[in-house]
Amino acid sequence: MPRFIYMVRPLLGLMPEVSQPDRRLPINEKLAWTVFALMMYLFASGVPLYGMQTTRTSDPFHWLRVILASNRGTLMELGLAPIMTSSLVMQLMQGAGLLQVNMGSREERALFAGAQKLVGFGVTLAEAVAYVFCGMYGDVATLGYGTCALLATQLCLAGLLVILLDELLQKGYGLGSGLSLFMAVNTCTDILWSTVAPVSVTTGRGTEYHGCLVAFVHLLVSRKDKLRALADAFTRPHMPNLLNLAGTLAIMGAVTWFQGWRVNIPVKSVKHRTQSGQYPVKLFYTGNMPVVLYAAMVGQLYFVSQLVYAKMGSIPLVRLLGVWEEYGDGAGSKPVSGLAYLLSPPATLWELAADPLRALFYLSFVLSSCAMLSKAWMETTGQGPREVAEQLRNEQVAVKGHRDHAIAVVLQRYIPSAAALGGLTVGGLAVGADYLGALGSGTGIMLAVTTIFQYYEIFMREQKELMGSLGLLGQQ
Repeated sequence: MPRFIYMVRPLLGLMPEVSQPDRRLPINEKLAWTVFALMMYLFASGVPLYGMQTTRTSDPFHWLRVILASNRGTLMELGLAPIMTSSLVMQLMQGAGLLQVNMGSREERALFAGAQKLVGFGVTLAEAVAYVFCGMYGDVATLGYGTCALLATQLCLAGLLVILLDELLQKGYGLGSGLSLFMAVNTCTDILWSTVAPVSVTTGRGTEYHGCLVAFVHLLVSRKDKLRALADAFTRPHMPNLLNLAGTLAIMGAVTWFQGWRVNIPVKSVKHRTQSGQYPVKLFYTGNMPVVLYAAMVGQLYFVSQLVYAKMGSIPLVRLLGVWEEYGDGAGSKPVSGLAYLLSPPATLWELAADPLRALFYLSFVLSSCAMLSKAWMETTGQGPREVAEQLRNEQVAVKGHRDHAIAVVLQRYIPSAAALGGLTVGGLAVGADYLGALGSGTGIMLAVTTIFQYYEIFMREQKELMGSLGLLGQQ
């Protein structure tokens, strides 16, 4: 019997928990709870931290704010980083054999979920303390230890709120998961803002607007040289342009197209031989989880690298991890060398052409990481061939043309390949979007589009169950 997973049982009582619903909720109640969770997240994203003096210091999460669904200087400063990190740590520990959990046991699944919550809150506490005492909100001596403790407490409570909202949706009160919902909404908001924001900015070329469509109209109307205005609207640097918007739409179209790729395995009912259907194995078998876990991994690397560089930038090992340079406006920092630089996408096509080795390393790392994380997620969440075969047997379903006990053998041909190839595809689309300068980042677009599709499928499934038309077709 696994030992470590049972050792966390006494600690689980220290964490608040959302109880399982005592009945199956109708879809209108689930929609209400989903909207409630989203409103709570958006409210916390707009409430500034009480007691901070400044946010003009460099931002360790500047590159990943959209993906992490965080908002600087607010209660959602840490965003989803703790949840994503805890999920990554627990999955990697289980995949490496350091943590053995029988996902077929309801008790051990519950203990695993509880342990993941504990790790998530531990990461929240560690990051909150690091943020405050590294001077993110002002000098510690000026703030005083009481104010520093208050700031850290606010971040911890906000992190706990995110954990509970995610648990609320995943336990059946809402639709989908809070993790995917918050990231998708944050990405869509960022894309919309970059497209139609009517905010004017004074540049060396005069007044321009942040939103690329608004800027396009303004440039054509205000400038005499229409060809130059059109060229600027498509290629202007440092602000959203029409090429970025075109890249965004292209990646969205590609993701939508790949969503339809699947292998349909013919199945039949063991109990009622006349009933048959198909079991779909999708290309995106693990959904958007590969890029979620990848973003968590790289986000923590950026966080650690930038903080240690600010304090010990002269140490060679620290510089090997990453050398950071602040933007001219002080809004954030960018890596200019080291591992953090190699793992950051080129900002433009010109930057890609100037350093093709970096682009090749970034592409190789993202593809291999997403493929491995996809397979690890499949194996550790009960989506592997054996687990799916057991579910089908429990539902008295068999594969046509094969004996009942051969279900796992048939699924073994498709599911691991779909998980690995799906991870490669997701990673490749994310990299392609980064190279095209797509709005909201490549990873963010992948998360948004796949999450929208997942919610569409969840809604359709709920509708079928409501009408009492459950069947074998499309059931997973």
